This record gives sequence, C-alpha cells and structure tokens, in this order.
Amino acid sequence: MDEPSFKQIKLSLERPYKDDDGSLIPILFDITPEGQQIFDKKESPTKTLGDNLRRIFIERGSDFFDKTRGRDLEEQPLIEDGNISDASEPLDSSDQMSTETRTMNVDELMKMRADIFPQLFTSLGEITLARDLLSSLLSSSQIQPLESTNLSATIVTKSPPIVSVQAFNAQLTIGSKDEALRKAANVFMSAAQSMDRGRIKGEKYWVDALKVRRANWGLNPAPLPFGAPTGKGADKTSKDFLISYGLEESPAILRRQAVARMITNETSTHGLVFLHRQNTRLRVSLSVIGEDGKRTVSENTLISAHEENPEGALKGAQQEVVEQEIFSLLVREAGNLPTASARVSERLIAIDAAHNTELRFEMVEKEFLSDDSIRGEECNLIYFALHALLLRRHGYLQTQRLGAKGSNISTKDNTFSPPPILQPVIDLLQYQVFCARVKAEVDKMIIALSAAGIQTTLRFNVVGETGCQLLQVLEDNRGSAKQEKRPPSALVELGLLI
Repeated sequence: MDEPSFKQIKLSLERPYKDDDGSLIPILFDITPEGQQIFDKKESPTKTLGDNLRRIFIERGSDFFDKTRGRDLEEQPLIEDGNISDASEPLDSSDQMSTETRTMNVDELMKMRADIFPQLFTSLGEITLARDLLSSLLSSSQIQPLESTNLSATIVTKSPPIVSVQAFNAQLTIGSKDEALRKAANVFMSAAQSMDRGRIKGEKYWVDALKVRRANWGLNPAPLPFGAPTGKGADKTSKDFLISYGLEESPAILRRQAVARMITNETSTHGLVFLHRQNTRLRVSLSVIGEDGKRTVSENTLISAHEENPEGALKGAQQEVVEQEIFSLLVREAGNLPTASARVSERLIAIDAAHNTELRFEMVEKEFLSDDSIRGEECNLIYFALHALLLRRHGYLQTQRLGAKGSNISTKDNTFSPPPILQPVIDLLQYQVFCARVKAEVDKMIIALSAAGIQTTLRFNVVGETGCQLLQVLEDNRGSAKQEKRPPSALVELGLLI
C-alpha cells in the first residue's frame, strides 16, 4: 500500500559533521572584519592538563604545595598578611587572637546587617533621584543651554553585531536546536497520522451505516450522551446510530435488548457494539429408548453466521434474540401441557413428550457447543418448525392489533389467545410414537397370522400433509383464532388385506 505524499517527505534535521569528501568540518570560532575565518583549535588532553598545572603556580605561587602540605584547606585556610614583617617574632595573645580567622556568629552578622542596610537604602535613594533628574532633563521640550558644570545627556544607538557574531547567532539558532526540531517534527507527524486515522474511521463509519441501511435493518438516532445540554437552544442533534434488529411483534423487553450501536474505534472487527447480547443458542435434543433398552440422543445442527462484517454480525445477534424469545414462550407453555409433563429450570426444559421419548430445549453458550453429538433430522425439523410457529404467532398478533385499531374496539372486550408453539411439536411427537406403536402391534398380529399358516399382507400409510400443504395451513391460520385439532387416531389409515 502506497504511503501518502506527506509521509514521504524527509527532512534532515541533524547538524552536518562531515563534508562531501568525508572529512570532519571544523567548528567556526570567529570571522574577522576582513572576512577571514578563525576555527576552533583542538587541544590534546595532555596540553590542557599542563596549562592547568601551570596556572596553579602562576596564580597561587610556587610554594603552594609546601604551604598546604599536611593541612586541611577547609579547616585551616592560608592567611597572608602584609603588615606582618617577620613571622618569627613572638606575638601577644591578643594580637595572635586578632590574626586568627574565625567564623562570625549570628549576633555579629545581625550587627553587620544593621550597619550596612541604612547605607544601602541611602545609595538607593541617591540613584533613584539621579534617575528621575535625568528623565526630567531628557523629557523637557525646551532644553536650556547648560553650563559646563551641569549634567548633559547623550543618546547612544546600539551598533549592529559584527559578521562573526551574526554567524555565531545563526549557528546557535540552527545547530543547537536539533532536538527541539525533532520533537516538533514528531508532534506534527503524530498529528497528521491521527488526522488520517480519524478520516479513515469516519469514512468507514458512514460506509457501514449505508450498508446496514441497504440491507433493510432499522437505523434509529442514538440518544444524547449523559450530561449533554438539553435546554432551550441546545444542539440536540444525534450524531450516532442505533440499529434495531428485533422482530416487530416481539415483547417490548426483547426489543429493548435487541439494539446495537455503531462505534468509531477499533475495538471490534465489524464496527458494532451489542449492548445486551448473551451469546447463547437454542439446542434441541431428543432422547429415545429403543426396544432393546438402548438410549439414543440426537441434537439439531446449529449454523453460526459469519460476523466479519456488520450484516453478518446483525444476523447472528438476531438469531440469538429469536431463539431467546422462542425459549421464553416454551417456558410459559411448558407448565400448561395437557398430555405431557415438563421440568423447567433457568436454561433447560425437559419434557416427557411420549412413551420412552424425552424432548429437551436448552440455552447453551457458544463456546460450549460440541460437534461430537449425533445430528438428527427430527431435531432439525423441530428447531425450524418452532421458527415457523413463532412467525405464525407474530402474524396473528399483528392482525389482531391492526384489526383492533381499524375497528376502534378496545382489546379488553376482544380477549384472544395467540396460537401456541409448543403444543404442535408435542402433538407431532406423540403422533409419530403412536404410529410406531400401532405398527408394532399390527406387526405382531401379522406374525401370529403367518405362524398360523394364514397368508397376510400389510399396507400401513401414515397420513400427513406435504410441505406445500403445511405452508398453506399456516397461511390460512394467520387470520383466524380457531385451529382444527384432530386426534392422532383419525390420522391413521390401516388396511389389512387377507
């Protein structure tokens, strides 16, 4: 990927130390008025040490080391007094005390301060008076001719620096601020990269919003953040989107949970944040005990959506919300089954649907889903049949709601019960078990007749609707509250041809 043009600009902020030939550039020390350049001479450490030692003997005398031998300079400093003519003459105790150096105490310091401060204040007053006098003389418009004894003022203009000083100042400005220039360049580079990232994020935000809207998902303005001004004249325009992916006729609590928010940071790969997502799926399992006493457990096949893009993430989240609604309806209807017993817990429903047949509905987290279990077509049929029955229930509720609004009749007078979603599944399983048991009994009769020497032929047809007929039944029942219920015995046709 090509970098932007501003990232390809390279600025050399380092001070050049070598010329084109690779030789070291000498440091310019001064430039004479004639234009001659004087470079800084490099001295060796040996010469520098010799000069420093020579300065010791020149400034402190040739007998400096003899005077300081065996002494501590901090405790007994050297004192040279020119009034002492001969150090070998005996001194009195008072003279000896006066010549010795001692540290002043606090009282002596305070006394010296009291003596010096008045004189300093007097000097300050004299200097201030002289300054005011000069100011008054220079500011007067009519200058009287002064005698030679009076004061006179002269205006002096500062001369521009020489060429060497100007070159040195330019060298200080450019050469000694390399680190500051590098830091400033880094700041500008960071700001440019941050602006570039913000531009890319903003473009991706609106592109994702258009993709979501094109896929017919509901876009709603997000509420204002906490603490935003809401008074008169305040800007109440929402600048973010909320995506509602719940079904229209779902309960209000589920519609409030089925909300996603579009974000601009890079914490998510698909650019969405799901506020109340539980990451659970509905698993349907069927346990059947055969005639040999062996238990067979089968489960449905769960297909997860690809969540690399916003549309796939919304499909996966909507699938979870629909399954949560189905499980809540199953919990509500499990306690009122007329022909089966059920055990209900927080995330598990176990129903004894028929003889030696147990049906389980369980909300399982995604990471605990296993691929080792046996996949059954009956479980897949039940799983997708629950979705179809839920859509039928929503269609019925929508018809009742719109009909009540159009006829202006309160819903209190028209009490209705939406079609169930669990009872048809139980009827289907009981009908299947009933047919299997009837066939088993008839097979026993055929075996007995064959053993008696009577030639017997059995034709067993299980009566049921095809897929097209089932869809037609569901469409016909959307607008009616009455459902035709036929006992399983009426759905069996037995023919015995002897």
